[in-house]
Amino acid sequence: MARLCFTLVILALALLVSQSDQSLTCTSQRFTNKNVYTNCTDLSYLNAYLHWTYNTTNSTLSIAFTAPPSKPDGWVSWSINPVKPSMISAQALLAFKHKDNITINTYNVTSYDDATKWGTKLSYEVWDLSAEESNGNITIFGKWKLPENTNMVNQIWQVGPGITDKGLPLSHDKNLDNLKAKGMLQLVGTQSGAAPSPSPSPAGPVPGVPAPAPAGKKKSASTRIGGRISACFYMGLVVILGSLIVF
Repeated sequence: MARLCFTLVILALALLVSQSDQSLTCTSQRFTNKNVYTNCTDLSYLNAYLHWTYNTTNSTLSIAFTAPPSKPDGWVSWSINPVKPSMISAQALLAFKHKDNITINTYNVTSYDDATKWGTKLSYEVWDLSAEESNGNITIFGKWKLPENTNMVNQIWQVGPGITDKGLPLSHDKNLDNLKAKGMLQLVGTQSGAAPSPSPSPAGPVPGVPAPAPAGKKKSASTRIGGRISACFYMGLVVILGSLIVF
């Protein structure tokens, strides 16, 4: 019985370690400018990663966004939208590689396809803007001044194929990954959570758990073994579920 419990716990721990290795790609990334950030996340789409530090004292958000352009001379972009998680009204930092040089621009995105109508002045103050290219990825660095007491922001990230002769970004693909590259970035508090477990019913038997033996009557050997198996099963199940919730 002890061996069975031990095996279940070991399997659960192995699953936990495996998920940790797979979900923490951003923690192994390093930048040539030696910048270090408090948090990082593997974004869900476009093979992108975000590193950030948020100073609640002065509402300053420092970011490093990394992604591969859709083509070698393409562009990458990370934006904050003060209205909703959408491209329209996005305040964007956009970087592209052209003739071995990396350029970073700012855009107030006002339309989906016509970049000639985009403004270059953002509704946020940004500074310390720079970009670098390494192993096919472009990384954007920058600092944002956010309104006081900001706890989360709408983020939009994107990659595109290139730029026009006038230096404006060409439209990105309309693939599912491109269209879903947006969401909420939680700046204060936990990045994920789980719904509370339901309270047990105040009366009635719980499925899978042996009923208590009547007073004065000893439990049978099969009841004791069943109780141990049940406890062992739930122990392993709790560890596995805990690993899934965390990661």
